[in-house]
Amino acid sequence: MYTPPPFKPDRAASLGFAQARGFGTICAWDGNKPIASPLPFYLTSADDGTPLALFHLARHNPLVNLADGTSPWLMAVNGVDAYVSPDWYVSPDQVPTWLYQAVHLTGTVRKLSDDELAVQIDTLSAKFEAWLLPKRPWTSSKMTAGRLDAMKKAIVGLVMTVEEVEGSFKLNQHKSETDYAAVAGALASQPDAGAQQIAQLMRDARPKAFANEEAFANEEAFANKEALANETNPLERSAP
Repeated sequence: MYTPPPFKPDRAASLGFAQARGFGTICAWDGNKPIASPLPFYLTSADDGTPLALFHLARHNPLVNLADGTSPWLMAVNGVDAYVSPDWYVSPDQVPTWLYQAVHLTGTVRKLSDDELAVQIDTLSAKFEAWLLPKRPWTSSKMTAGRLDAMKKAIVGLVMTVEEVEGSFKLNQHKSETDYAAVAGALASQPDAGAQQIAQLMRDARPKAFANEEAFANEEAFANKEALANETNPLERSAP
């Protein structure tokens, strides 16, 4: 992944983003063309600390036959994104761009044993059921043994040994504070949820860029409060 230095997160931040997102597109080369599938996954680590990405595919997915444990695969994990208009900058001579977060994980992939697959299924569902709390989590124990066994036979568990971690968090970090704040403000006013989330990420990344804006808001709120007090207090209004 091409990533200019201002947009490059460290390894821990990239892995944290991938784990939190939990959904990506896995891609491999079959000798003639790339083959890809979108899927949920979770991250864990080997005894030596090497990151592992675990997931499963339908047994008839052509990717299954490419999991030889030696060929490199790519997992692309994308977050929200948003278009930025040049009109939103304070500075002139700007160009259109996109802001986004993305992480690429690369490594070899092997098939899981039946016992490993059972753990993978339960761990994966537990990860996403936790998002729905306080709903009581679904577990595979709620299925009949025959149905669960049939479902396991229809899929193949896989694990990627992550050898390379690449991230790109493009949030206009290279822009001046004035332009940075102006773009974040414009994005926050858009109806698109992705644009609003990018705006919040920008605020979280460079809070000092919005210090003047917040100070102005506080001063304005104080002035409005004082004006309202004077308006409703006849003694203060008539005092010399």
